[in-house]
Amino acid sequence: MMLHTGSLFGGEVNQNQYQAKIKIQGFPFGVGGALRFHFGKHLRMGGEGYASTLQYGKNKSYMSLGWGGFLMDAQWKMNKTTLFCGGTFGGGSVKNVTVTNNLANNSGENNAIYQKYAVMLITPFVGMEYAIARKMNLIAKIDCVVNLTQRKSNFAVGPRVYLGIVFVHDKNR
Repeated sequence: MMLHTGSLFGGEVNQNQYQAKIKIQGFPFGVGGALRFHFGKHLRMGGEGYASTLQYGKNKSYMSLGWGGFLMDAQWKMNKTTLFCGGTFGGGSVKNVTVTNNLANNSGENNAIYQKYAVMLITPFVGMEYAIARKMNLIAKIDCVVNLTQRKSNFAVGPRVYLGIVFVHDKNR
């Protein structure tokens, strides 16, 4: 299981002349995990999935992204430390709710812009694991989720940093 945060940035939401532009940026928070199988000394393959939410703007607007897919990475073990790099290919779903002030009638009511769409993603990553017990590693990882399909200004991109614990079943330990 891994928790993550990062620094994401996207475009501006501006649906018509009555609404102020709202910049999509901030620090996301989320959780997820990975399942990897070892093939030989350096290759690992498996799957991973995560959910991440970014709140932005003054009115509790948010973008949530749920994604997962097939992962493949290469690993290099050095005593208790394992370095790895690889990527994930898969898909996910984006939900974006932008709450805007209604500037047209000065009523004080808010409007909301709701968008939900599917995406195909590639996620390159690098990281490190450190053995803290025979079957348990601490993990630190950095990735960047890249949207391969429709380019939308409300899709925020940037690096995410993951910290967590993974359970290991390795005959060579």
